[in-house]
Amino acid sequence: MNKITLQNNTKISNSIMYYIYTHIDVNIDMQELSKDLGISKSHMHKVFKNTFGKNIYESIKSIRLQKAASLLLTNRYSTISEVANLCGYSSHSSFIKAFKNKFDASPKDWRNGAYKNYSNSILQASNISTNSNVDYSKLSATIVNMPSIESYYIRNSGYTNNVKETWQKLYTLILNHKVKNYQMIALLHDNPTITDLNNCQYIACIKTDEQEEVFTKRLPKFKISDGVYARFDLQGEGEDILRFIQWVYHDWLVGSEYETTTKPSFIVYHKNNYLDNENLFDISYYLSIKF
Repeated sequence: MNKITLQNNTKISNSIMYYIYTHIDVNIDMQELSKDLGISKSHMHKVFKNTFGKNIYESIKSIRLQKAASLLLTNRYSTISEVANLCGYSSHSSFIKAFKNKFDASPKDWRNGAYKNYSNSILQASNISTNSNVDYSKLSATIVNMPSIESYYIRNSGYTNNVKETWQKLYTLILNHKVKNYQMIALLHDNPTITDLNNCQYIACIKTDEQEEVFTKRLPKFKISDGVYARFDLQGEGEDILRFIQWVYHDWLVGSEYETTTKPSFIVYHKNNYLDNENLFDISYYLSIKF
């Protein structure tokens, strides 16, 4: 496969994945999607599987259940049926069956505490969070109305695999073309404290108004959603971030009476631990909320 074909296939696959995440609450029409992309349905499925290693339907099911698992914890005022509908399930019984198969717990049991063991098992299996014992209980949020953010990006399959190398590629592009004004952002489509880290979609993004031709030629472009977010400002070591995200979902959200939405959270890096020799970060973390 030549470089141009590879770039085109990557762009197609990224467009499909982006469409899935932004339309997870509705029925996803494959025929309509292939028509929008200007390719046949069979070619669309082939390209996606070659890129991500699983078919589109498997991805849709997995993403819907991941979103549901988060919403069951945070949206305490929503019924299980309402959460199912938010994640694209029209049948209450099919949702319960799929959820139990995925998480070994019913939605009701998950909401009543089964999530804790599941989440802790994911963090314990990770080498990047076992040494973190930071207490975030005194950390407070600032509620902000964020505009949409247009960015160039590289999608990384897995929260741990090759994330550093992905950021190094983006940083190399910045240095090669002497870009002075830019912002580094990580978009977290999945909640990494309840999703196997190898299956998380981690999106490394660059926001800049400089060298548009260079970035457009090398990287796909998309918008991070506008809306109301809770912003948390914090500093620490790289392994602290997963513990922090777990605290946000399992402690802060549950106690705050806010609910989250299906919009992904994102991190704005003031110092990027993946590019810092001492693995230190200075970030603002944004979580989409409603009341």
